[in-house]
Amino acid sequence: MGASDPAEEEELVLSRSGPVARILFNRPARRNAMTLRMWGALHRALLSLADDDAVRVIVLAGAGGAAFVSGADIGEFDRLRATPEGVAEYNRVSDDAETALYQCPKPTIAEIDGFCMGGGLGIAVACDLRIASTRAQFGIPAGRLGLAYGYDSVARLVALLGPSVAAEILFTAVLLPAERAQNVGLLNAIVAPELLGERVAATAAQIAANAPMTLRAAKAAIGAATAASVDRTAVEALIAACYASADYAEGRRAFAERRAPRFVGR
Repeated sequence: MGASDPAEEEELVLSRSGPVARILFNRPARRNAMTLRMWGALHRALLSLADDDAVRVIVLAGAGGAAFVSGADIGEFDRLRATPEGVAEYNRVSDDAETALYQCPKPTIAEIDGFCMGGGLGIAVACDLRIASTRAQFGIPAGRLGLAYGYDSVARLVALLGPSVAAEILFTAVLLPAERAQNVGLLNAIVAPELLGERVAATAAQIAANAPMTLRAAKAAIGAATAASVDRTAVEALIAACYASADYAEGRRAFAERRAPRFVGR
């Protein structure tokens, strides 16, 4: 994550296990509410992981079991978001973090237990996959606070869920239980709380075993397909690179030899 102070490292914990990196939001006493410092640390961690060839999958999770991320820390608002200049700076830092997550070339998984609210829902929506426990709850309480949810976050919510469900979430500020969240397309899976970590770890391992260049091309194509204007040039280049790669040759050999492939990302 680069240079950071100890308090920052305690609030956002970055770890690695083989090809899987894990970002832990670590303020359980405050239901992992995001401070401005945490938004900045998240941005830096994602940039670092995007450039790390040893990392193939990134998992984001919250500490404590009560929340993934319960939103932004409202306790900071009087100090940091009370003026137009303060609002603009806070929004820039948080938007940069969410954008870095959404544009990260590595597959990302949100492991969601407990509350996933406001900016926490924005983080989850910016991930590629969302796996939650049955006790997870989702919502955006902006309407009860008098603030506005950022355009990019709203656009991602609409792209994922459609305008009607996005409107319900934003207009009513109500909480969606996990089963409803899965039914409207927010979640890939829901499992019992005690099985959540195991399920996410298995999914991450399954993804990490696949060819990194294929994953990158697939993610770029998905992003382009959901963008307002599509530039296929970069996507086509990534697709072509897969067919010219050593991993493609290894995949063919492994298939013929009936063994698991050993991909190296080249």
